[in-house]
Amino acid sequence: MMKQNPNGIDYIKANSERIKFLFMDCDGVLTDGGMYYSERGDELKKFNTRDGMGIKLLRQLGIRTAIITGEKTKLVAQRGKKLKIDEVCLGVEDKARVLEEILCKYDMGFNEAAYIGDDINDLEAMKKVGLSFAVNDAMQCVKDIADYVTKTAGGHGAVREVAELIIHFRE
Repeated sequence: MMKQNPNGIDYIKANSERIKFLFMDCDGVLTDGGMYYSERGDELKKFNTRDGMGIKLLRQLGIRTAIITGEKTKLVAQRGKKLKIDEVCLGVEDKARVLEEILCKYDMGFNEAAYIGDDINDLEAMKKVGLSFAVNDAMQCVKDIADYVTKTAGGHGAVREVAELIIHFRE
C-alpha cells in the first residue's frame, strides 16, 4: 500500500482523531542517534525526558505506544519498561511486518497508527500508517515521504512534539 505525501499540518489535523497507536524507532528518534561507550565497553544512550512525558500524555488519552528497533540492547527494553511502552521490539529487520503483526494483535488498522522514523529502515513502515512523521534530522528520503517533519531533532523532544500535535488536534 503506497500513500501520497500531503506533508502538512492540515493532514495531521484531519487524521489525528483516529490514531490509536504510535510506533517509534529508537536510535535517531528517541535518542540523538549517537552511540556512547564507557571505558569498560558499556553502551550508553541519552534519552530525552520530554519525550517520556509525551508518551505518558498519549497513554492518558488511551493511545498505545511501541518501539520497533533494529538494535538489541537491554537499555532500550529498560527505557520501554520505565515509560510503560506497550510493545518493545528489538532486533527487528522488517519493521513493516512487525508493525502489521502488532496492529493485528490489537485488532487495529494501519489508518489508526502513526510512525516516527529517521532512516531508510523506517520507510516501509512509514508508508503503511495513517500518519507518518520524520524527525528534523532524518535522512532526506524519510523526510520526503513523511506527512510531517518535526521542528525538533531526534533525541531532543521530537516524540514530544508529535505527541503534542496529536493531542492538540484531538481536543
